[in-house]
Order: sequence, then C-alpha cells, then structure tokens
Amino acid sequence: MELSSHYLREKLQRDLEAEHVEVEDTTLNRCATSFRVLVVSTKFEGKPLLQRHRLVNECLAEELPHIHAFEQKTLTPEQWAREQPK
Repeated sequence: MELSSHYLREKLQRDLEAEHVEVEDTTLNRCATSFRVLVVSTKFEGKPLLQRHRLVNECLAEELPHIHAFEQKTLTPEQWAREQPK
C-alpha cells in the first residue's frame, strides 16, 4: 500500500469532493508513518467536528491501520475563506 502525501491528497480530494486538501508527511523524527491533513469540503457543511472526522476516517479506512499518527483539520469552504489572509 502506498502511503504518500500525494496518494492521500488525491484520495481525499476525490472521495470527499474537496476543494482544497493539504497533506503533510510528519514522519521525520517519529518512529512510524505520520501525517497531518487539512481538508476543505462542502460535505462538511452542517456537520459537527466529530462527524467531519468520521467522514475523513471512512475515506481512509484502508490506510489508517498503517498510519501511526494522524492529525486532521476539517473546514467548510466558508470557514476556509475566513481563515485566509486578506
């Protein structure tokens, strides 16, 4: 199984119809595979944080057992726009 930033980014973008995805491989200085992701999707609208994270976890259900540490930030497009510098 390929666990690269590119692979995870493509899968999240495709399956969650995300308009923006960032995947950072944080494996360096850690003992096993680690990633930090930011996903911006309209699929998150009206959903609390736990449901958003479950959507991401379901998308990566095959990959997560092979990942030691996984951080995620999930935003709607509106929330993402508010976080961008003016």
